[in-house]
Amino acid sequence: MPSRFLVMGCGGVGGIVAAHLAEAGHDVVGVTTNPAILEAVRTHGFRLRGEGSELVVRADAASAPPERPCDFVLLATQPPDVERAARTALPALAEDGLVVCFQNGLCEARVAAIAGPGRVVGAVVAWGAAMPEPGIYDRTAPGGFTLGRLDGSSGGRIDELARALEVIGPVELTTNLQGKRWSKLAINCAISALGTIAGDRLGSLLQHRFVRRLALEIMTEAVLVARREGVRLEKVSGTLDLSWIALTDDERDPAGPGSPSLVAKHAMLLAVGLRYRRMRSSMLAAIERGRTPAVDYLNGEVVDRARAHGLRAPFNALAQEMVWDIAKGKRAASFELLRELAGA
Repeated sequence: MPSRFLVMGCGGVGGIVAAHLAEAGHDVVGVTTNPAILEAVRTHGFRLRGEGSELVVRADAASAPPERPCDFVLLATQPPDVERAARTALPALAEDGLVVCFQNGLCEARVAAIAGPGRVVGAVVAWGAAMPEPGIYDRTAPGGFTLGRLDGSSGGRIDELARALEVIGPVELTTNLQGKRWSKLAINCAISALGTIAGDRLGSLLQHRFVRRLALEIMTEAVLVARREGVRLEKVSGTLDLSWIALTDDERDPAGPGSPSLVAKHAMLLAVGLRYRRMRSSMLAAIERGRTPAVDYLNGEVVDRARAHGLRAPFNALAQEMVWDIAKGKRAASFELLRELAGA
């Protein structure tokens, strides 16, 4: 039976999700506050590009939520806009409906304070997307979703949601959402920040050993904070084990001996770069469009929580500072800026 979906945000992820759900026969309304995207989708539909011919999907697009109740509100905005989007969409949510957070970071608690914990589901997105032009969408990496609630409960409409999202990619249900979120946060702190600072795609960056080392340092800081938070980390996409990939004390020592384990970690990041070689930082795209980057919800989250536990996260802190400098026009994204981060 078709469901009613309200998709808040029609950027890369939101546009692809809205288009596939509409193509599958669901009642979908995509909401965007960007006039260029709204005009493009209303005029031409959602245009999905792949290896074959372009797929055009017609679905409703609006600048504000409809008055009719929706079964699911999918929050696909950037993290800095998630609370505003949740408040805007909440009146359109059916009494037994669910609000779903697609953002990277730890946004579920913020949305739960607005909608109520029992109505919030986290959706960890394990695939990549881009919108090179308004209304045109590219899938830049394969993958699916992991769905879960903050309290680990299952059943109810989350099963209905999972069945609907399977048209986009495989769906896994988890009772340890925080474990999945923190693992993805650690990865995003590295990939998104480094891609923004360098202004380049993931595949080419991870060819360089010092960039892989930076990624390992940034992820390790996030893992150490997660452990202090009492989080049991989970594998991402079934393969990337953050507990294993985090550097040991010996491996973090620049003067320390190499090890087979460290070689294996570099090899793993090379494989990640190959799989997601087309992926481009969403923070960089946000800066290019004059939007607020999500760095405070990624690297900044690690820095703040590290401080609360008496830990230091110097690589995340400097990465956060550099991203803000780029966003404010104080510095330009460049490969040399990455070298500066590595030498700090």
